[in-house]
Amino acid sequence: MPVPVAVERCGDYDKDKVEEALNKCLNALGGIEGYIKPGQRVFIKINLLMRKRPEEAVTTHPAVVEAVVRAVQKAGGIPVIGDSPGGMFNERTLRGIYRTCGIEQAAENTGAELNYNVAETEMPSSDGKILKRLSIVKAIADADVIIDVGKLKTHGMAVFTGAVKNMFGVVPGMRKAEYHLKMPDLDDFADMLIDINMAVKPALAIIDGIVGMDGNGPSAGRPRSIGVIVGSASTFAADVAAASIVGIPLEDVPTIRQAKKRGLPASLADIKVAGTPINDVRIKDFEMPPRRGVSFLDGKVPRFMVGFLRNMTMARPVFDHDACKGCGDCADNCPPRAIKMVDKRPYVDLNICIRCFCCQELCPYKAVDIKKSWIFR
Repeated sequence: MPVPVAVERCGDYDKDKVEEALNKCLNALGGIEGYIKPGQRVFIKINLLMRKRPEEAVTTHPAVVEAVVRAVQKAGGIPVIGDSPGGMFNERTLRGIYRTCGIEQAAENTGAELNYNVAETEMPSSDGKILKRLSIVKAIADADVIIDVGKLKTHGMAVFTGAVKNMFGVVPGMRKAEYHLKMPDLDDFADMLIDINMAVKPALAIIDGIVGMDGNGPSAGRPRSIGVIVGSASTFAADVAAASIVGIPLEDVPTIRQAKKRGLPASLADIKVAGTPINDVRIKDFEMPPRRGVSFLDGKVPRFMVGFLRNMTMARPVFDHDACKGCGDCADNCPPRAIKMVDKRPYVDLNICIRCFCCQELCPYKAVDIKKSWIFR
């Protein structure tokens, strides 16, 4: 049976328009009351990659967060808003991010709780292909219901980030770097993300595609007006619809490619769109991120050639030392410690670099670019 996905137009972040579009999505999915019972604690897991203003299109917009909170409250749920952003996971960091991203104000406007519990726990991943146990933010593990509210963007490593990739934020702080380091192969990393989604089981996925990002996403790309909100009970189905709207070939998205192998929604034939047809909201000229490269970790290439071929074919981070402020975030958050600061400027050892592009993802000054291999250029 095709999985229902709701798509609704929404041209800007006017709160009334956002709430109307979201409610249409939820009604098309059977109504919010079908997912939340009165008195349940509902963790609204948003995308708070880093400290960025809402208009920069890096994080879930506060207008969308407010609309989701009000829907949860209408159903009698107790909303808790939060995320584990990239980098350090502590109360001080969370306060700064909540404030800058407009989420502190969204919580004040609605009376919702902001999560400051930075404890972590483990949970089983019984259906996991890569993970059999998962490190998770305790506040998320303790919630009765989880709603995944992602942002539609390109991603240097994962190609696309919407609902499935957003769930990586349930992994606490620097634990994410450990996962990157343990799974440098892109398909393994995609399977790990799928494992997380299957273990945590968000009840709903909402994607903020009103203004998304193309090019060098997820933080240094171009804000791009897309004009949609996408919703589904399946994070996988939501991503299929969102990626199709912006014209990203589904087979190019590692999480969708691996989901297909596991019998999960991975094509337009696997979903049933309610509301606005995808063809009516497709956009053209959506700029893709540079291709990460080819994996040589499958044993088909002699080991002594792997490093050489990786450096020849894979995209690489390039640092703009004029734009760089010497904060060292790239080096601090590099999983394999491939980046060293010399005279307050970053330099990368490409023989160690695993091309996770955390440096580009978390740079607050857009001082890291991803360059394609000359082969793919």
